[in-house]
Amino acid sequence: MLGFDISERTVLRWMRKAPRDPGPARRWATFLSNHRDAIAAMDFFTVPTLRLGVLYCFFVIAPHRRRILHGNVTRYPSSAWVSQQLRDAFPYDSAPRFLILDREHAFHDGVLETAKSLGITLVRIAVRSPWQNGVAE
Repeated sequence: MLGFDISERTVLRWMRKAPRDPGPARRWATFLSNHRDAIAAMDFFTVPTLRLGVLYCFFVIAPHRRRILHGNVTRYPSSAWVSQQLRDAFPYDSAPRFLILDREHAFHDGVLETAKSLGITLVRIAVRSPWQNGVAE
């Protein structure tokens, strides 16, 4: 329609890269915009040390203001440790309604129980979809 000649191969190459169903991304964006004041996200990042060790840095962030709510560091993250960090991050009924997290091995068992006791609904991001937790990632 614009007067450019393109080959069939170019169209096929573009069609393979085009998203099949934009619906899930649209629903996720709607969820984030509707609940932005009631959402927090948590994740880990690693820091190598001079002695060739690794430190795991845990943080909880409020995506709507991009403000770090809580942070701590450990050598060996576990569910019990993460549960304690959640209790420290949200004292005195200050917990958000939703907490976005990925499928980290330390975010199981005790963390689920702690979140329920704090009145938090956990929202796990899809596998291999770091864009869903873009602020924390």
